[in-house]
Amino acid sequence: MSGRVRIVQYGTRQGTKSDVYLNWGIYGRPDEPIGMDYFFWLIETDDRTIVVDTGFSQAGGEKRDRTFLVPPREAFAALGVLPASAPEVLVTHAHYDHIGNLDHFPTSRVTMSRAEWEFWTSGMERRRQFHHSVEDAELAELRRVESEGRLRVFDDALDVAPGVRMVRVGGHTPGQSVVLVDTAEGRVALASDAIHYYEEYEDDVPFAFVADLPAMYAAFDLLHEWEREGTVQHVVAGHDPSTLDRFGRIADGPLPGLTACIG
Repeated sequence: MSGRVRIVQYGTRQGTKSDVYLNWGIYGRPDEPIGMDYFFWLIETDDRTIVVDTGFSQAGGEKRDRTFLVPPREAFAALGVLPASAPEVLVTHAHYDHIGNLDHFPTSRVTMSRAEWEFWTSGMERRRQFHHSVEDAELAELRRVESEGRLRVFDDALDVAPGVRMVRVGGHTPGQSVVLVDTAEGRVALASDAIHYYEEYEDDVPFAFVADLPAMYAAFDLLHEWEREGTVQHVVAGHDPSTLDRFGRIADGPLPGLTACIG
């Protein structure tokens, strides 16, 4: 079975390279402005839509002075992804900009890696370096999902549906995962925050916030290996402002200018 991947931009911000890359000064490059775009992703097949991450909430975005281009809940509605349909939600990791609207899908099954679930419920999430990237109310919502029996966890990899596979790579967070999707245009790797920017991936410059630096490098290596071997034809970065243009920004239809499709 092959499906289609829809990339949906809902927010943006401006920063500098020294903000977003780990120890930027060691590379001998000048500091420069850099944008950061925020996305969620949809996997669309003939019989289902699977949601990959849910974006930041109103509270999470406003607290961090992020710019909403469209609130994620409005974007889901515009694209016909309704809570009543209970689409499966895949969580690549539990940062505020990836689980901010889990409560929008109160009956959906939620899938994430076991390492991610265990980390964010271990007490370590209260340490400042990690707590910076989460919202307590959103972690509480994740715990509610688990208490209701709607959370599915996996260890190293999971076949979610025909042609859809989650793989835990770690690095950015202990359970950071990528999602592989078979489409008519080849296999897509939704890298999420295993790769925030194409520059990060191509020039080997890790992101500033990282739980396990060797694992982050190993994730870069794995994705490069998949590309070399032809296992993956398209890598979709998690926050790069060039993403929509790389894959063909759609000017009309729902959310004009804020989506692209592969497949």
